Amino acid sequence: MKIMDFLNPDAVTADLQAKTKDDAIKELVDLLSKAGSVKEKDKLSKILMSREALGSTGIGSGVGIPHGKCDGVKELTAAFALSPKGVNFDSLDGEPVHIFFLLVAPQDSAGPHLKALARISRLLKDRVFRESLKQCKDEKSILRLIEDEDTKRH
Repeated sequence: MKIMDFLNPDAVTADLQAKTKDDAIKELVDLLSKAGSVKEKDKLSKILMSREALGSTGIGSGVGIPHGKCDGVKELTAAFALSPKGVNFDSLDGEPVHIFFLLVAPQDSAGPHLKALARISRLLKDRVFRESLKQCKDEKSILRLIEDEDTKRH
């Protein structure tokens, strides 16, 4: 499974404006909504916030992977955002999050959802890749970098 199989290219931003965890999640959900991947924004935001209440999806090293399952979603889909300033996301290492992947799956899809999480985590373990992502100034360069990395590590 490649990230480009589920990342919606229209739900990518190099300039996340949020300063708080709640706002970051809302902004990521907005990206997916504007790209046509989700219809019920409020419902999805609530699902994601309940998931965060169980434990932060800020996995450390400046990375956050908020995720959840929602019956209003037809297929596995993701949004990506860079936060130049960083967001306090209650990360495991206490560091601000600069790289966000929002992953949303249909209610009944455990397999693809877990595979996608594993794929994202694996790629983002690479410090050089993370640093390269943080240097991206626009959506095109983000997508190009993710695609290149996807191809190299398939």
